[in-house]
Amino acid sequence: MQIQVVKSKIHRVTVTGADLNYIGSITIDEALLEASNIIEGEKVQIVNINNGERLETYAIKGPRNTGEITLNGPAARKVHRGDIIIIISYGIMDFEEAKKFKPTLVFPNEKDNSLT
Repeated sequence: MQIQVVKSKIHRVTVTGADLNYIGSITIDEALLEASNIIEGEKVQIVNINNGERLETYAIKGPRNTGEITLNGPAARKVHRGDIIIIISYGIMDFEEAKKFKPTLVFPNEKDNSLT
């Protein structure tokens, strides 16, 4: 049997932008992507702490060390600049493997989304 488990999580980052006219996705600072083990194009779930909204989209790489977290396209209607969100990705694995698996969890500074 295979199950879906948390693979990666960027916990409590501040949204820096919302661009309704972009094609879609979430732009994430490249340093945060690397630290969290999320790759460009990977499906992610966004949980908005401020309003309880949950949505799915895919990650795209933003400029490194800028702290950029921008929701693009229709997702821009679900967040506002300054909202705090959690970004989660999931993996599918065998049940026994999942018992031993340890996800990559990142806890950036909420003020500037930096890793320090």
